[in-house]
Amino acid sequence: MSTAAPAIRIKDVSHEFGEAGDARFVRALSHTSLDIGRGELLCLIGPSGCGKSTLLNMIGGLMPPTSGTIEVGGKPVRGPMPRDIAFVFQENALFPWCTVLENVKLGMVFQGVPKAEQEERARKSLEAVGLKDFMAHHPAQLSGGMRQRAALARALSLQTEILLMDEPFGALDEQTRMILGEDLSVLLSRSNKTIVFVTHSLGEAVFLADRVAVFSARPGRIKEIIAVDEPHPRNPAFVTTEKFSRLRNTLYELLHDEIRKAVEQSATVGPGE
Repeated sequence: MSTAAPAIRIKDVSHEFGEAGDARFVRALSHTSLDIGRGELLCLIGPSGCGKSTLLNMIGGLMPPTSGTIEVGGKPVRGPMPRDIAFVFQENALFPWCTVLENVKLGMVFQGVPKAEQEERARKSLEAVGLKDFMAHHPAQLSGGMRQRAALARALSLQTEILLMDEPFGALDEQTRMILGEDLSVLLSRSNKTIVFVTHSLGEAVFLADRVAVFSARPGRIKEIIAVDEPHPRNPAFVTTEKFSRLRNTLYELLHDEIRKAVEQSATVGPGE
């Protein structure tokens, strides 16, 4: 990880939904501070409702913090920054009537990339994620894992320095998640992108992350940050090592009580809260 100024700086950030005193008021995130280094893959993990996705959306400028500040590349985040930040969500959001190549090019249309560049960048991104032979296919002709590869290619084609990923492999089976995780580790080693990755999977966090930020139950705070001292690309054999097991067990111990608190909170506030 570079010793230069951080790619992302989060300073004393909190976020609340609704107004204090309202029955539906929720304090999702509380007084969170964190620096994310250039070229780092940081995983956010914690119980449901702890503010992980909320923080990701604030970094991406999709919503403002209630208090505190977020900077990207030394600039305050005041809204979406499509030239600096790309998203990959759990739902791949591919247009079913477009081919895979057309779907990737659409991201660049919205970003304002000159038309002459779009084809080459789209093709290179699809080759990088192993979809070179499926550019003319439509999403319905692809498996779930291949559709997520196409969504990742679309994000890569934007050539942003920062990639925000909100449980991008969450809807996939465990074997597919494992393979996509290996591929993402390879891409990270080649591109030096800064990636913030939300997950509920302990094993996925350990396999992918340079550091894992463990969040408490709502209102979310960073309980601890765990470093994973393992170079990228990660060898698949890493998951069979004592080091991997020890780190995964550490995450489990840190999260166990927080998950119980989150379950109790859900029972108290009722459905929809």
